[in-house]
Amino acid sequence: MNFERVADFDIVVIGGGIVGLSTAMQLSQRFPGLTVAVLEKEQMLASHQTGRNSGVIHAGVYYEPGSLKATFCREGSAATMQFCKDYGIRFEQRGKLLVATRPEELPRMEKLHERAVSNGLEVHRVSKAELSEREPHIAGLAALFIPASGIVDYGEVTRCMGALLIEAGGTIMTDVEVTRIDEQADGVEITLDTGMLLSARHVIVCAGVNADRLARMCGLAKDIAIIPFRGEYFRLGADKNRIVEHLIYPIPEPSLPFLGVHLTPMIGGFVTVGPNAVLAFARNGYSFGRIDPKDIWEMIRFPGFRHVMTNNMRYGLGEMANSLSRRRYLALCQRYCPELQLDDLQPHPAGIRAQAVSRDGRLLHDFLIERTARTVHVLNAPSPAATSALPIGKHIADIAETHFAR
Repeated sequence: MNFERVADFDIVVIGGGIVGLSTAMQLSQRFPGLTVAVLEKEQMLASHQTGRNSGVIHAGVYYEPGSLKATFCREGSAATMQFCKDYGIRFEQRGKLLVATRPEELPRMEKLHERAVSNGLEVHRVSKAELSEREPHIAGLAALFIPASGIVDYGEVTRCMGALLIEAGGTIMTDVEVTRIDEQADGVEITLDTGMLLSARHVIVCAGVNADRLARMCGLAKDIAIIPFRGEYFRLGADKNRIVEHLIYPIPEPSLPFLGVHLTPMIGGFVTVGPNAVLAFARNGYSFGRIDPKDIWEMIRFPGFRHVMTNNMRYGLGEMANSLSRRRYLALCQRYCPELQLDDLQPHPAGIRAQAVSRDGRLLHDFLIERTARTVHVLNAPSPAATSALPIGKHIADIAETHFAR
């Protein structure tokens, strides 16, 4: 194939999700005159994790105090709501109820209360009677109320960021896939599947499920791999649009990075139930039947994947069973919303969580950002990355300002 050099940029951002667009937008606004381009392999921005999540503006309850997740989520919650106010994007601050439905969950709920306080959040204990008064359709022994949580359409937020990037003189190229990154002493060459060759002074990679592959092109991510987990959702029928007023979450299992099946009033006026967390057989495996032999082979070859499967076999089989049986999935929902029936669970698009796993089998909980001389790579940015996108983008812009200026 003959490669045609089509453009030179100061910075190229690979990935058209909310983290990539937040980064590109903030770089273009902070440094007027800098040529910034975003590359997205799909035809639209926000096609994957950003556009297929639960739309929750998280407050930052769950995350280790002092971690990037805890810091960026708390900052990002306020920043996201302010961004929406500034640009006329609809959002609602509904508040979240973390509901304990079993006695053994009560000590874990108290630990979450301690963590929320440590993370500087407003949090209130809710008794069984008060829970019933707040949410008549929800059953539980007790709950925590987090007022700061909200809902929004992150796809709309991302498209607004894209418009602001264009307004600042930036470039967005869609339907182009990066096949090669060559870092050199004086710049970076990027090869696209179209035969185009771009050059940039610096590159920032926010590529979601493909973050590890692109990082390895630059000599990074030798000891981690992205493992895709499918989150399956259901939408409740229109007669259940007002079944809850708050976001209703279970008490999560602390050893896992998944938050459990929850009820979420969506900004579109309906309510979703989900997600579960089942291993996907393709990095974009949004359905059970979507299988990619290359993706499966890469997972099997990676020692960390085998450790994850061995250490979490019981949990994984349970999630797979919940995926295959709507009745089992319903039972998860009925723990805190007993009136739901099978007919209430209607189809809704699934999402993929790009979860970084270490060679020794640890599911990485915190955000992970690494760099080379001329590149920065966001290697782990699952939930709450959408909530945290503005502070993540600022953090990367800070790295660019100090590191790339050398």
